[in-house]
Amino acid sequence: MIILAMKGHSTTAACSVGIIAAALLMGQNVKLLGAAFQKSLSSSTAFIGGIIMVGSGLGVLMTEAKITQTLVYWIVKGIGVNTQAKGKAALLVSSVLSCGLLGTMGGGNSVIAPIMIPILANLGITPSVAAVLFKIGGEMGLVLGPLTGVTLITMEVTGLSYGELMLGAAIPFAVFFIGGAWFATIKTQKRTEGKESYVISEDMKDISTIVVTPKEKVNAIIFLCSFLLLIVYGIMTKQGTSYALMVMIILSIIIGITNRISIDNVVKYLTKGVASQAGMLLMFISIDVLLTMVTGAGGFEALSGLLGSLVGNSPTAVMLIASVVGDFGIEAAAVAEIKIIAEMFLGVATAAGLPMSMFAIAIIAATRITGSMYPTGNFAIALGVAQCDNTKEVLRALWIACASVCAFILVWAFVGVWILT
Repeated sequence: MIILAMKGHSTTAACSVGIIAAALLMGQNVKLLGAAFQKSLSSSTAFIGGIIMVGSGLGVLMTEAKITQTLVYWIVKGIGVNTQAKGKAALLVSSVLSCGLLGTMGGGNSVIAPIMIPILANLGITPSVAAVLFKIGGEMGLVLGPLTGVTLITMEVTGLSYGELMLGAAIPFAVFFIGGAWFATIKTQKRTEGKESYVISEDMKDISTIVVTPKEKVNAIIFLCSFLLLIVYGIMTKQGTSYALMVMIILSIIIGITNRISIDNVVKYLTKGVASQAGMLLMFISIDVLLTMVTGAGGFEALSGLLGSLVGNSPTAVMLIASVVGDFGIEAAAVAEIKIIAEMFLGVATAAGLPMSMFAIAIIAATRITGSMYPTGNFAIALGVAQCDNTKEVLRALWIACASVCAFILVWAFVGVWILT
């Protein structure tokens, strides 16, 4: 699947070939394969795909109501986000904050996409670059957020406080991961510029020609206030991924009322945006089916067992092997991955005298690098949110980010043991 994607085939086409190969290797008949697709349609991955589709519909509605144009004008002209570097930084910060505070990558990125994508389009940032930044920003949001599942379970397993976890593991990891991704997106932008782009309306091509009327200002302010109130409510009540769908529906209703758009037209604009993302939903489903088949065949379990048997009494070896097992040997929900890593290595890490801040780095690597080395659910989410289908370019950029953080882990596994023990 990865080979086909790297040769330029669409993600869905590459996944389809992978699914056929997996079915033949596992001896699955048509009935079993159909059951796998049925299960995928009811999975969290497919549900997030639905959220992203509704988000695209919200984007169309915002454009029709002139809210998008007003927000882009304010952000580009007023705040000064008027270069590609500033646009990328704004996306990263927004993604980290949204995903970190809401505790969900798919939901966090989905709610900011309708606002951020028109800004990226106006600045000429390509969908591949946006996908990389949505992916890295979302991943780091889950690692840095104080109340995310990843943070809480890592603190529980290691016994570290939030401050100790941030200073000793999460922030250093984020610096190298984001730094590597930022460098990679510079190259990605050069390779994809002129070959792919967001569709941008005529009135958005020259931002200086936009004239914001008093009514449009009021409507945009109402939208922003409603958006912020919904986000604050979601944080205070600890809402999950599904809350992002309700945010979009409520915002659509508010836009319809404040702009006096009939309910039929609201539905029409939402449907137009949803329909444009049908291919993305197929990609989500195919990736989920493929990963389910690899897991069912025991591929991840076999690789984990092989790598886990290599651990000795060296704290350096424990950190490196634990990181590698998580990076390449496990694909599951983040909390489940952390539990598996803890069960396999916590005892031997303690016996070998590995500092818990270093073990925490291995845990973070286990949950973050996996989905950046090959297409997984979080990878598909990033592509979907960014409206991107260029798996090859996104993977190339993410591999550079992974190489950066792997180099950090390799060096720190030796130097950290010497300093901290």
